[in-house]
Amino acid sequence: MSDKARIGVIGAGWWAVVNHIPVLQQNPDCDVVAVNRLGADELAAVQSQFGIAQGFEDYREMLETVEMDGVVISSPHILHFEHASAALAKGCHILVEKPLTTSTADARALVDAAKAAKREIVVPYGWNFKPMAAEAARLVAGVGRVEHVVLQMANALDDLFAGQPMLETEGAMFRPPPSTWADPKRAGGFGWGQLVHALGLLFRVVDMEPTEVFAVTGQSPTDVDYYDAAVVRFANGATASVSGASTLPKGRPVQIDLRIFGSEGMLVLDIERERLELRRRDGKDEVIDLAPGDGAYSCVEPLNVLVDLCLDRPTDNGAPGLVGQRAIEVLDAMYRSAASGRMEAV
Repeated sequence: MSDKARIGVIGAGWWAVVNHIPVLQQNPDCDVVAVNRLGADELAAVQSQFGIAQGFEDYREMLETVEMDGVVISSPHILHFEHASAALAKGCHILVEKPLTTSTADARALVDAAKAAKREIVVPYGWNFKPMAAEAARLVAGVGRVEHVVLQMANALDDLFAGQPMLETEGAMFRPPPSTWADPKRAGGFGWGQLVHALGLLFRVVDMEPTEVFAVTGQSPTDVDYYDAAVVRFANGATASVSGASTLPKGRPVQIDLRIFGSEGMLVLDIERERLELRRRDGKDEVIDLAPGDGAYSCVEPLNVLVDLCLDRPTDNGAPGLVGQRAIEVLDAMYRSAASGRMEAV
């Protein structure tokens, strides 16, 4: 094994060049050895900007040509399964941008393929890698048998899901394309694009299997979901109310509020207000003292976890494949229910 993790990037678009490549290049234990994206001029610009010698428009050629330990998949949503499957087949650990896939069948197949290959999947749900998420996963045992969940998320991305330039990306090398975020035929919408984060956090904290979903959505000008309202039932009989909204006013912090009710008490994890509390019926409460900034999104840690996996180091993967799979199971059924008007099985 090399003394540095050799990482390739498939899909060097907006977020890969803003975050993934710079973060990897700042890690002294990593070499970004190859990059893929469509467009010869755009690819050349990425290579020049970051000093990456090997660039490919065809990801297959990259996988066949370059020895790599890990691959970052940051391509459009609907291509994640194809690209991730190919990288696993080459023996690489993978970091797959959310959503992991855009169907339950593909998510399960990808998790099975990783297990068979003895490789790890990392889904960069940034909040999952924060200490407060690990603390919540520890504390949740104190609620006893989980009986009900309330999960709400909102952020200020109505421009993105309306097919308009995202204000926060003005001046960026590339900007998020409407074809990924605002096209109903290409897994656009708030659920696939953002609510998946909140679901990922939920399944970091609780180990439950979703079984059926009923949902309605409110649409953007491009007919993807601005708003999501869903009821979820789990295999243990627990229920959940899940809500999402993309129209928070610009400049306001992201809202994720997770409340878990059980036979012995309840847990609240509030990202916006940086609050984590276990309240028990017997009075044996735990309130975690969080500092300002503890609820901030982690852009760095998921990539460091990928590097550690590639170097066979012990690490805490806060969003492994199964966590990503369960989020997709809920979303897939949510969208099918919104279209059918019926409760849909996962």
